Amino acid sequence: MAQMRGQGMELELELELEQGHQHYHNHAVRSTSESGGRIASGESLLQHAHSEGLAPLAFHSHSHSHSHHGHNAGEMNGDVAYGGSGLRTAQSMPAVPMGPPPPGGDGSSFPSFLSPSQYAGPPGPPVFSNPSRPAQPAPDGRHPRGPSSFAEVPLASHLSAPLADNGHGSLGGSNQQGLLEDEFDAYSLSASAPFILFSAQKVLAEKKLMNTASLGFGALVCPGRDIVPSPPVIMHEPLRCQNCGAYVNQHCTIAPNTGFWSCTFCNKSNTSNGEYRVASIDDLRNWPELATSVVDYVDSGTRRPGFVSVSESSMSAPVVLLIDDSLDEEHLTQLQESLHTFLDSLSPATRIGIVTYGRTVAVFDLSESGVAAADVLPGDSSLSHDLKQMLIYGTGVYMAPIHVCLAIAHSIVSALRPYRGGVGEAKRERCLGTALEVVLSLIQGPATELPVGSSKRFGGRSRVLLCVGGPNTLGPGSLPHSNTHPNYAYMEKKAIKHMEHLGQEARRLDIALDVMCAGTCPARIPTLQPLADASGGVLVLHDDFGEVFCTNLQRAVRRSTGFRGILEIRCSDDVAVTRVIGPGEMARGDARLEYFRDDTSTAVRLLSVEDCQAFAITMELVDDLEDNHVYFQMVARYTSMHQAEVTRVITVRLPTTDVLSEYLQSVDDEVAAVLIAKKMVLEAKTARDAADMRALVDERIKDMAVKLGSSGAKSRLRPFPSSLSRLPELLFHLKRGPLLGSIVGHEDERAVYRNLYLQAGFELSLRMMSPRLLMHREAGTFEEVPAHDVAMQSDSVIVLDHGTDVFIWTGLRVAGDETKSAEAQAACLTLAQELTEQRFPAPRMLSFREASSQARYLQSRLIPAHKDPPYEQEARFPQLRVLTVEQRARLKSSFVPTDDPSFSEWMRRLKLTLQ
Repeated sequence: MAQMRGQGMELELELELEQGHQHYHNHAVRSTSESGGRIASGESLLQHAHSEGLAPLAFHSHSHSHSHHGHNAGEMNGDVAYGGSGLRTAQSMPAVPMGPPPPGGDGSSFPSFLSPSQYAGPPGPPVFSNPSRPAQPAPDGRHPRGPSSFAEVPLASHLSAPLADNGHGSLGGSNQQGLLEDEFDAYSLSASAPFILFSAQKVLAEKKLMNTASLGFGALVCPGRDIVPSPPVIMHEPLRCQNCGAYVNQHCTIAPNTGFWSCTFCNKSNTSNGEYRVASIDDLRNWPELATSVVDYVDSGTRRPGFVSVSESSMSAPVVLLIDDSLDEEHLTQLQESLHTFLDSLSPATRIGIVTYGRTVAVFDLSESGVAAADVLPGDSSLSHDLKQMLIYGTGVYMAPIHVCLAIAHSIVSALRPYRGGVGEAKRERCLGTALEVVLSLIQGPATELPVGSSKRFGGRSRVLLCVGGPNTLGPGSLPHSNTHPNYAYMEKKAIKHMEHLGQEARRLDIALDVMCAGTCPARIPTLQPLADASGGVLVLHDDFGEVFCTNLQRAVRRSTGFRGILEIRCSDDVAVTRVIGPGEMARGDARLEYFRDDTSTAVRLLSVEDCQAFAITMELVDDLEDNHVYFQMVARYTSMHQAEVTRVITVRLPTTDVLSEYLQSVDDEVAAVLIAKKMVLEAKTARDAADMRALVDERIKDMAVKLGSSGAKSRLRPFPSSLSRLPELLFHLKRGPLLGSIVGHEDERAVYRNLYLQAGFELSLRMMSPRLLMHREAGTFEEVPAHDVAMQSDSVIVLDHGTDVFIWTGLRVAGDETKSAEAQAACLTLAQELTEQRFPAPRMLSFREASSQARYLQSRLIPAHKDPPYEQEARFPQLRVLTVEQRARLKSSFVPTDDPSFSEWMRRLKLTLQ
């Protein structure tokens, strides 16, 4: 049951069990080596590591309908396993759990891996080798096959646990074994960190405390992340549990003599059709799905009949430039320069189309060399069927590979002329709705068909880049040029509905619509945002059509990983998904390829699959936990840009604890803050909502201190939990910043920030919420300092990274020395470019001096710590200790008085103190 509300931004979802029968697919046999009847269980644990990372949707559950399955060995009683020569029950097979790697020859407990403290990012992979195994006849008479080849990843060989007297293995058999397992778990977590980050590395077993709403528990999932080295690639269909639909993984229990495996989530026994029948437990490590937490199953063929391989140039999906031709000369000159640079940057195989719109729609013919020729269509109404037929069946070449038409495309851009009608920007006629209908017809029509003998479907997703300089005022989806029109509210509602319909039609055709607005004319963002959101595109605001605009055009066409995606989320029985926030929508029942009787997973249809996107998933406990671990599995199924069907399976586990202090120590302040911020920003649809969310930040912080902290017996200030010491300042930045605060002047601009934030990956989300401040030092080095205004010292140069904006501020003393100023400016610019090299959208960059009018942009985003007493300033900003009393007085007098509280003042108002 789902109820849509708002601007298509949120769904209330009842999590229901999907009943049905599952059809099990047979798989080719990998190896059939006989061995003793032993069960092996692979163990791995997710560990957090930082990784970067639309109408955002939120799924919210009001009831938990997870079925509860036993997690004991007795659950397997009665399940029949067919061995090589006889009939056995699963219970009769002795268990030998997989353990950590053996000690090295030098006595070290973990020779093959670096400890987590020895590397700053994910470590490079060791060489993965498959030991040879004898080929034996398969039970069904077919020839066996070895494991598929796959990319190198950080994997390790494992040590089988020693057998106990009863013939069963024990993970707790020795202290050394436990230590080895912890070290291997710590290493193996880095494999899944680029794709999933949890707000805590442990789960509190007590339901009441774990479900503390003010802190919460959840994860950030980036299903389309593209990393190097890539996860293991397996070229066959995955094995799935016949009962709940979960995928086989490194935590499953395996019976090597029969190949049967026990599901991690429902504990049911499943056949592998002999694939996991091996002579030795160590041989199971040769299957990547049993050895690492992230694998990609890739089907390079297709289920579409008639598909054949074609060249890259034939498969390239079109990129259509839809250009506003009602621009003033200044803006048009900037746009032309950006478009020329953009065209030159495209891959030679990229298919390009150029359409302009104003009072009419002009579709340019890319076959006419030396002249900008176009078919012109009326823009005051939707195209008739006859006009569409004339256009798409005409003789013009409206899309062509850039290596064929580059010179023609440049001549078309150069031939664009500025608006000469003498009418204000907001009043000019722009038929954006009609132009979009024309573009969608062109992309799906015969004009885009490939040569005979090749695929008729493009490789990847088509993309339309809208270069918008003003509102849509003519034709379908148009608005009056003035919002004082008596019927403006009704017409706006009608226009929003029409644009949303166009966006949905574009997504049906695998076309993303990216709206790039620039200039000073209001573009009526409420009508354009649904267009981008519904199609899986993005809307970005720019000051002008200059360098940043050009950069975003270039990055827009390169950011997709795939399309037509589905994200499935599975958790242990006592953990329930309560909300999913991100660029998706509730998946209908027909979105699943297979049906399973006890499938309790949450399915989300992805509006797009991109490297820079992430989903915020919040979870709660249904009951107190009794097991030592809880398990999570995220599965992303999508079509890659090369038309391969990809199934990315991410399976991780977290340990449970009964001790509150251990749980709080495992909390990642930054991930927890981003999850909290996404929930609050989702609710801040209007200015009034934003004010309510700012008040809610205060209540959240106080509630955390009361429920998770200790009471101060001798102080009127309650101590905030020291394990969460960074969280209050992160949320204080959220409260003051552009997402909830009043820094951004217009509500439309804040709405754009909001939509970008709700789809952003971890790194961009963190920077948009809490800015990062770096101070230039000698020899081009930088020191990261707290984002406080006392860093604005006259003898310094600082860089502030606030996600969508980067500011470079130069003090007057430095600015007075031209040589020193130039060197510092060059170093800061290089740093800013390095920090934002892969970021989409590319941030606006501003450089200014102390005491300039633009300096307020920087100061408004920094905490006004100049209001604090000296001892508090030094405690939070130690660099001030080198200043003399006179220098500190001069620094304090340089700031404009403000009523905004500092962080310390805010905490005192809440009657809290940091320990």
